Amino acid sequence: MIDKREIIDTASKLGLNPHVVEKDFVLGWILAGIYQHHALADSWVFKGGTCLKKCFFETYRFSEDLDFTLTEPEHLDSDFLVATFREISEWVYEQSGIELPTDQHAFDIYENPRGHRSCQGKLRYQGPVSPRTGGLPRIKLDLTADEVLVLAPAKSPVYHPYSDAPSAGISALTYAYEETFGEKVRALAERTRPRDLYDVINLFRNAESRPSASAVLDVLTQKCAFKGISVPKLEDIYEHRDALEGGWANMLAHQLPSLPPLDTFWDELPAFFAWIEGGAAPSIPAAYQHATGESVIRDRRLQLSISSSADSALEIIRFAAFNRLCVALDYQNSTRTIEPYSLRRTQDGNILLHAYNLDAGEHRSYQVDRIQGAHVTDRTFVPRYAIELNPVGPASIPPSPRRSTGVPRKSLGSGSTSGRRGSASQSTGTKYVVECPYCGRHFTRATRSTTIKPHKDRAGNPCSGRSGTWIDTKY
Repeated sequence: MIDKREIIDTASKLGLNPHVVEKDFVLGWILAGIYQHHALADSWVFKGGTCLKKCFFETYRFSEDLDFTLTEPEHLDSDFLVATFREISEWVYEQSGIELPTDQHAFDIYENPRGHRSCQGKLRYQGPVSPRTGGLPRIKLDLTADEVLVLAPAKSPVYHPYSDAPSAGISALTYAYEETFGEKVRALAERTRPRDLYDVINLFRNAESRPSASAVLDVLTQKCAFKGISVPKLEDIYEHRDALEGGWANMLAHQLPSLPPLDTFWDELPAFFAWIEGGAAPSIPAAYQHATGESVIRDRRLQLSISSSADSALEIIRFAAFNRLCVALDYQNSTRTIEPYSLRRTQDGNILLHAYNLDAGEHRSYQVDRIQGAHVTDRTFVPRYAIELNPVGPASIPPSPRRSTGVPRKSLGSGSTSGRRGSASQSTGTKYVVECPYCGRHFTRATRSTTIKPHKDRAGNPCSGRSGTWIDTKY
């Protein structure tokens, strides 16, 4: 098992409770255990907020539960689940040292509102910082076999940023991205919880990965029809403003380094519904002009020859950018308030943070190795440039020559090398291979979207496959 210090250091770096980080660590290994098991690997489809965090966005709210749609209903059987998770627990312990005491597994099979079986499971665990006395922390499993699957599931890499990550990485069978988006909108309509609003607006904001409105609406329409509810309208959500406000902090604060105000998400609902109902996407600000030879850095696993305070500051800055929050940046012995936008490597090898300095009222760039600290503020901003700090690119970036600073230089891109789906950055030329599940044709593109336009198969016959399966990443 990884050392307790690694969890504590990661929590300190992210501004989170160590127990939240420990649970994220354990979730990664439970996913690894589920998807190495021959009976589950091709029939348990991972979904929900934890799927967003572990398989789509590295910088995201932390989550606590594992939700699956099962394509084999016979798995919703207590004896099967007890025996299977005994095997999974043994495997996880052998691989990671995490204890999942089998005498504390619980699987409650019940009849859902549609008259079919579902299951709520509970797994207790002993991790690096779990208390040795008293009750063990738990992870909840939510299992159902009668959800409608609109699109073909996809194999997705699992983000596990810890030193014990398997060399071959971890992968999971997940909802397609478009289906994840549509399912989240359905959840917002049906239960209107704070985390659903947070997820829907963040998916909407991420313009680089945003699928077509028609694809999301098609998924949403089928999901709502299956649940027997109407496709939501803006006014339907407005009725729940008080409830969202009342639960905003209780449901989200512990999952985030800093809680953004509800209003910044609530106020984007009209634009979201205008997009999904009519395809009117909001305008996207242009990126700040690139200097000659300058390239965007997406990867979060940079190991630069900088202080630990600067390294931690980059995590805080990424989170703030993702949530549209200003940052109090400590730089060269003074503090300024900035809107963070981009991390770039210059032609001569320096790493610069591009930002808008609100005190000076102009764009400024800051050399990363001179950053002394950063703090998220409660001041929000509307982007004036494209935000390029979302780490959605490949797991490592090639090193480039760097001028000597008198400090021994660590290699760039070291650490876990498990791949991730994401938009190609200007510095990588990453390509994503998508396969049509109907005719088997492969399509290579520069973005992570699995949407496929009508095309012809290899024999020249028309194929109307709308969504493919991500199968490979090429660097």
